[in-house]
Amino acid sequence: MQSTTLILLLTFMSVAAFYFGRQRSLATVGGPGHGTALHSLPGYYGYYVAIWCALPSMLLLLIWLVVEPRLVTALVVDSLPESYRALSAGELNLLVNNIQNLAAGDVVSVEVDSSLQDAAAVFSGYMEKSRQLLAVFALGVAGLGGVIAWRRIQPDLRARNRVETVVLWLLIAASSIAIFTTIGIVLSVLFEAIRFFQKVPVTEFLFGLNWSPQTAIRADQVGSSGSFGAVPLFTGTLLITGIAMFVAVPVGLMTAIYLAEYSTTRIRGIAKPLLEILAGIPTVVYGFFAALTVAPWVRRAGEAVGLEVASESALAAGLVMGIMIIPLVSSLSDDAINAVPTSMRDGALGLGSTRSETMIKVILPAALPGIVGGILLAVSRAIGETMIVVMAAGLSANLTANPLQAVTTVTVQIVTLLVGDQEFDSAKTLAAFALGLMLFVVTLGLNVVGLGVVRKYREQYE
Repeated sequence: MQSTTLILLLTFMSVAAFYFGRQRSLATVGGPGHGTALHSLPGYYGYYVAIWCALPSMLLLLIWLVVEPRLVTALVVDSLPESYRALSAGELNLLVNNIQNLAAGDVVSVEVDSSLQDAAAVFSGYMEKSRQLLAVFALGVAGLGGVIAWRRIQPDLRARNRVETVVLWLLIAASSIAIFTTIGIVLSVLFEAIRFFQKVPVTEFLFGLNWSPQTAIRADQVGSSGSFGAVPLFTGTLLITGIAMFVAVPVGLMTAIYLAEYSTTRIRGIAKPLLEILAGIPTVVYGFFAALTVAPWVRRAGEAVGLEVASESALAAGLVMGIMIIPLVSSLSDDAINAVPTSMRDGALGLGSTRSETMIKVILPAALPGIVGGILLAVSRAIGETMIVVMAAGLSANLTANPLQAVTTVTVQIVTLLVGDQEFDSAKTLAAFALGLMLFVVTLGLNVVGLGVVRKYREQYE
């Protein structure tokens, strides 16, 4: 039985358990007319039975799906001939992957012999038996849990307290998963970055002026030792981000001010949805727009005044990226401005201030925390953008502050380094993790600065 089918069956059983639990609670007090005799509302008794039906079975399903691949793989490896079991860990993992692909009917990377076919048959057999046992145990646990909870329903059962306790622990578990996922991401990037810095000095990476990560990843290949100076990547990222924010922040902020304070309801009703549509356009479409329309226009405009403009330039990428970010800045700033209490507006106007003076001296300072948060989010969005840079700014790691030249960014190089055949003992591949770590540090710094600004002005205006 497929996992999806099993989950649907468990969901159906939980819904049925809710119904029977609710009916049981009403039956214990003589019908719906005597519901006040129950400690909790009838629905809580239904939730109580549904939780006991769904939660244990779902936990069993989760644990089973985590343990199953390891156990089945170990059994398949034990069934292999001695010549295969004597392989190294990496070769054995590749062999197991080929066996799994063969069992699934996918393409394998080695010649298929009778041993591999037998191993694939064994793998399929174990997986089929495992899924059958999983279905039996999961459905059995769900039914048993539902029956036990159903029989425990009494008028004095504190169903609401127990349901809310379970929900509380589920919320704690969900928040813990988010926290541990963040920690796991940081540690995974950090450990690989440390491996990179064991091969390449930190000073060379942070202060080197030449980025050329091409290295030989196998002994029979010819390649250079590579240069891993990331300063050209940092400057390219800052240059394109700066151009984008130079476009997005003034236009987005003024758009928000107009829509929030000066526009009519009719104009706002038209402009706001159009901005939301602009925010929903895929970045690859912006990339096509930058490569086919904006970049040629920038090149022709530069040549018209005697400037030499590359076919792919930071200016073209930054302009289109700024247009893409305008809705983000505008929407968040509009929400922050509208969140300012009306009493502050009325008080300023009542003291004789004009609408412009009220906006500049009262509303904008009061909305500054939200505006700063929106701008920082937009900066993070610009730093992490890849598609527009690839299509409009190029892949050349040039150390330049000239927006008319081709540059590249950190995210583009991460994608480039992790495309194709990879050897994770190579400094070339590990460099992607070092770049990712730098992005994390920069984003964290932006958040710290933003929180400082928010805290300062929030204390002033609350």
